[in-house]
Amino acid sequence: MVKKIASRIYLALMIVFLYAPILILVVLSFNESKSRARWGGFSIKWYKALFQNEAIIDALYMTLIIATIAAFVATVLGTLACIAMNSMKKIPRSILMAVTNIPMLNADIVTGISLMMLFIAVSHVFRFNFQFGFLSVLLAHITFNIPYVILSVMPKLRQTNKSTYEAALDLGASPIYAFYKVILPDIFPGILSGFLLAFTMSLDDFIITHFTKGPGVDTLSTKIYTEVRKGIKPEMYALSTLMFTTVLILVVVINRRSSKKENV
Repeated sequence: MVKKIASRIYLALMIVFLYAPILILVVLSFNESKSRARWGGFSIKWYKALFQNEAIIDALYMTLIIATIAAFVATVLGTLACIAMNSMKKIPRSILMAVTNIPMLNADIVTGISLMMLFIAVSHVFRFNFQFGFLSVLLAHITFNIPYVILSVMPKLRQTNKSTYEAALDLGASPIYAFYKVILPDIFPGILSGFLLAFTMSLDDFIITHFTKGPGVDTLSTKIYTEVRKGIKPEMYALSTLMFTTVLILVVVINRRSSKKENV
């Protein structure tokens, strides 16, 4: 009985430590007063100010565009890489899987500086004036997203029954038709998870974006960093609250969908 109560207290403390800062931020986003120490009444004026701030809205559009394109391209490339690796023998496949896992374990600052140096080196070698900006950020995001897609798709691909695919070929289906009708539906949950994971990683990334972006190009993370250096504005509370709420809704929807599939 004592052990059960202690475990519940421990769980409650963990939840408080994890979510108390976010709860304070949400409360402050509705504070009429600009002061963080005084409650001036309920207000949504910081949300209005947020949507009237063109710099932040532009950064939001840039973030969504880069995250969507990067996640889509990384999902396609990562899925094709999984299919290729799955057809290899065990030792080369294991080596390639280990290689693809390294970028996820590597420090973001190392990846960011490496990509920045790569872009500079390529522009020098091929003698063209490569400008840091939207394209460099997009290429960087695609690069670091591919391993996350491989991590999501590969387990699903290894669970598929090769005999079904071979049976479709024996019945006259072309390899591409058999892939779309047999393999793709089986691995689609992994592809969707990989896309969502890549999209989230792009939204969240700051360090790699910081090293690969050019002047005049800002995502939300780099814009928030710039604004915070000038002093924390209450609009940042509203923006952070909206981002947290969006992620929370996505997590709930995905978990409910997974639970329904498990019950079926």
